[in-house]
Amino acid sequence: MKKKRIWLSVGIAFVVLVGAVTGTGWYLAHRLDRQVQTVDVFAGLEERPEAAGEAAGALNILLLGTDGRTGGEATTGSGATASWTPGEQRADTMMLLHLSADRRSASVVSIPRDSWVRIPGHGKAKVNAAFSQGGPTLSVQTVEKLTGVRIDHVAWVDWAGFEEIGDLLGGVEVYIPETVHDSARDRTWTKGTHLLTGEEALLYVRQRYGLPGGDLDRVKRQQYVLRSILRGLRQSVDPKNPKKAYDLLDIITRHLTVDSGFSGGDLRGLALDLARMPSSDLTFFTAPVAGLGREGKQSVVHLDRRKGRELWDAVREDEMDAWLASNQEVLTGRTVN
Repeated sequence: MKKKRIWLSVGIAFVVLVGAVTGTGWYLAHRLDRQVQTVDVFAGLEERPEAAGEAAGALNILLLGTDGRTGGEATTGSGATASWTPGEQRADTMMLLHLSADRRSASVVSIPRDSWVRIPGHGKAKVNAAFSQGGPTLSVQTVEKLTGVRIDHVAWVDWAGFEEIGDLLGGVEVYIPETVHDSARDRTWTKGTHLLTGEEALLYVRQRYGLPGGDLDRVKRQQYVLRSILRGLRQSVDPKNPKKAYDLLDIITRHLTVDSGFSGGDLRGLALDLARMPSSDLTFFTAPVAGLGREGKQSVVHLDRRKGRELWDAVREDEMDAWLASNQEVLTGRTVN
């Protein structure tokens, strides 16, 4: 049975950076170009935000997670295009990765999938409906309209390879502070430290029923598992064992799609930028939320417009360090529900 995949796409960048700094750069240069699929995301987009002058050199990457690789017909290469079948896929995970112009810090901002927003040409709906209705292009339009932030690149994955990565790393370690029950899957997660298989980690990040914050807690779990995967990568990828790095990259590139302007060289540059960055300078948090509510029969997340404007202004102006210094409470902690 085909399982719905929940995605933590920043993990792709981290695995790529491990390859870049452990002597497998040659592999990236050749393998990524052949195996990573590309789609012409930005063609025809109009009325896009401009990068703020002070933020020249900063990079904003929209990271999407889907239940399938492309959701439409796609070709690879610099001229790739895609025809999208509405309703075929949804992006259940959406994150904005912001790298500062000096590459000394980076932030990963999650936008909850149930956020009630305006989707260009479709009226108001949950933000994940944009990918379903118009693929990555409509997702970019929606996020740019919501935030006023210009998106430089897009990357998305399905998580068919997530289980393989978790298993190849020997499991994903998580700490559960209180026993919780997932009524949707009849799964109880007991208090304590667990080493999860890839399949179990997928179930863990998919849970929202039984968590105090519902989908908001699920977003935190995604970020938490991402950090755990990063720790596992750093501990297990050995420069003296290129075969393991090769196997990891093989899994990743088979499940990764990027915009056609995101070259192998760009990916390597991103990997090296992140590799030079101390883990303390990479922050995870969720876009400000005003509360939960309902729109018709749908349960939705209402974003905080005022606080959101302050956040997105900081992203545009590349002033995230200053914004975070005044908003420490938003950061995803070392322990989550």
